[in-house]
Amino acid sequence: MTRIAPSLDNVRRGTLHVGTSYDWQCCTWNTPIARILAVVNQKGGVGKTTTAVNLAAGFALAERPTLLVDLDPQGNATTGLGLQKSGLYPTVYHVILGNEPTEKAVRETALTQLKLLPSDIDLVGAEIELVSVGQREYRLRVALEPVAEAYDYVIVDCPPSLGLLTINALAAADRVLVPLQCEFYALEGLTHLLKTIKLVRERLNPRLSVEGIVLTMFDGRTSLALQIRDEVHRYFPGEIFDTVIPRNVRLSEAPSYGKPVMLHDLRSSGSVAYLELTGEVLRHE
Repeated sequence: MTRIAPSLDNVRRGTLHVGTSYDWQCCTWNTPIARILAVVNQKGGVGKTTTAVNLAAGFALAERPTLLVDLDPQGNATTGLGLQKSGLYPTVYHVILGNEPTEKAVRETALTQLKLLPSDIDLVGAEIELVSVGQREYRLRVALEPVAEAYDYVIVDCPPSLGLLTINALAAADRVLVPLQCEFYALEGLTHLLKTIKLVRERLNPRLSVEGIVLTMFDGRTSLALQIRDEVHRYFPGEIFDTVIPRNVRLSEAPSYGKPVMLHDLRSSGSVAYLELTGEVLRHE
């Protein structure tokens, strides 16, 4: 099947928009209900930040007010949206541990409908500092409550671990999206991650559910990638997104320009794939 790259105008007009609370005929918002989506995988280098940034950008281009929360001390989502980490104050660290108001920390981005709650290196110490804090698993949930109703989606980019920061994201989220690189070691950790999600659902957040697993860095030319794809579909039927994110040079380049891939090269295969993934998530509403 031949893919036809969308135009930016079509995306902004809402061609991508499926089953949402926006009424395109009268151009008014119905009562917004923020959906908090945590992008989680304890393994690094699987495309978490790339997925979080570009999915958030996809929602924004579809005129869905979106907040991207950078909960990774590396702050890659922050720089990936063109914000310099040095000298930032306040950040998500000061919000969840310093009692700064969330509204004060939220920053504008190049997309009107996309806001960012940035991170910086201070967040490295949060895992230790949270241990002695009361209700430590719910600090992010409490921080998001005052601003959540201003957005249709809140996307949380999690660190590559299952520590207290990720637990905070899972305790705050409605749903979990799992990026999975098409390699053996990534598949090994998936079962452990799903067990952790089950424990969080039982003990901290009964409403938590799995939005789906998205295959990333897919190279259809390799037999291993095809084998991993088939294995995932066999063991987790019905939980895999139809959209597969390919290996793509433009996806790798975009963060160095401080842009989502849609603003870097709209017609690249990576951009098209993330727009398709955005449509799939919207259809799950």
